[in-house]
Amino acid sequence: MVVLLRHCKVKHFVVMGVAGCGKSTIASLLAQRLNGKMVEADALHGASNIQKMESGEALTDDDRWPWLARVANAMAETPTPVFVSCSALRRAYRQSLSDNAGLSVGFIHLHAEQEVIAKRMSARQGHFMPESLLDSQYQTLEPLCDDELGVVIDIRQPIDAVVEDALVFIKQYKD
Repeated sequence: MVVLLRHCKVKHFVVMGVAGCGKSTIASLLAQRLNGKMVEADALHGASNIQKMESGEALTDDDRWPWLARVANAMAETPTPVFVSCSALRRAYRQSLSDNAGLSVGFIHLHAEQEVIAKRMSARQGHFMPESLLDSQYQTLEPLCDDELGVVIDIRQPIDAVVEDALVFIKQYKD
């Protein structure tokens, strides 16, 4: 289900949600479809953040702020449409991305129940984020608010349908 939350025009979009929801896949597909650039926020984590997550330790706000600044900088430096895969779990994180990038950002929240995500994560190979941190991700997650530009997309549907739902949102708000 798609829920539209606010009207304005934007060029950059963050595909957000908990670990294992498909952020990288969807952001990459959107960038391909719309001739944009995909930014993988996980690649902008410092080594200490990755080590913490690999060891099963949740990141703190102090761990996240420098990382979010790097993500925002990547958006600000790119004139073409950008599709960022970034958890952006809290409202303050989303606000930081918009403020530090100096532009309006649309948020595409990929959502499913925790059991659905846990099943996906258990089948995933080669990622530093362990399934054991999923509880902390859901505890940290703050849903999009009415005054945030965003859409919530149910990811229990096929990937093509998730992309199409995202495109409906993007085409209404894309600059």
